[in-house]
Amino acid sequence: MSDILETIVQQKRLEIAAAQSARPAAELQRQLADAPPVRDFAGALRAGRPMHVIAEVKKASPSAGLIRADFDPVTIAQTYERHGAACISVLTDESFFQGHLDDLRAVRQAVSIPVLRKDFILDRYQVLEARAAGADCILLIAECLDDCRLRDLYFYASELGLESLIEIYDPENLERVLRLETSLLGINNRNLRTFVTDLAHSIDLRGKVPESCVLVSESGIHTRADVERLEAAKIDAMLVGETLMRAPDVGAKLDELLAISHKGTSR
Repeated sequence: MSDILETIVQQKRLEIAAAQSARPAAELQRQLADAPPVRDFAGALRAGRPMHVIAEVKKASPSAGLIRADFDPVTIAQTYERHGAACISVLTDESFFQGHLDDLRAVRQAVSIPVLRKDFILDRYQVLEARAAGADCILLIAECLDDCRLRDLYFYASELGLESLIEIYDPENLERVLRLETSLLGINNRNLRTFVTDLAHSIDLRGKVPESCVLVSESGIHTRADVERLEAAKIDAMLVGETLMRAPDVGAKLDELLAISHKGTSR
């Protein structure tokens, strides 16, 4: 685990303990009855286009600092939906990404496409939080979780009706993730130790991932040419955050990335 990742995980454990003290798990369990029906996240990434986008709502990051000052998560998410995003990812980490679970709640109510809770999920309590807030899918980062914890969180999410996008960077984590027979696999193109990004990382691993699994390339996607490289490699989907969030017009940037899909349409 990289130094920054270890720092984030240590802080997250403190936050989880504080949240459990403030709102016991039993209270979250009671809220599940009022949670909206789960939308099909993996299904949204399978049908139709040669490439699907999980468009990310992200205000800041540890490496880039503040990314977008005029940050309105609902307006951004609605723009993403209008411009062809298949799903939306919402950063809910507060300490390092300036996100909040309330952002996810607001976005989930404002759009009709599936929503991912993107956070550093280490505990069943966070999975409960995600479902109660209306998430359709959660992110599980293999580099943060040993086999036992990864398996436990994956199957617990499934019990609650949630899908899990399991993310890896290190290729040695691929085999243990595939043993879970996950339908969603994300490959982070950013080296979490050096923060160097290489789009070829997910392309190189494509041949090791069964076609039954939706493969998502994450990070380092900036241009239409990048998208075409991923399409040529038969990558199913891409998660794009900072590129969209830095664009003066996020809808126009998404149109640019999805140029082939938008031919003959009016936007």
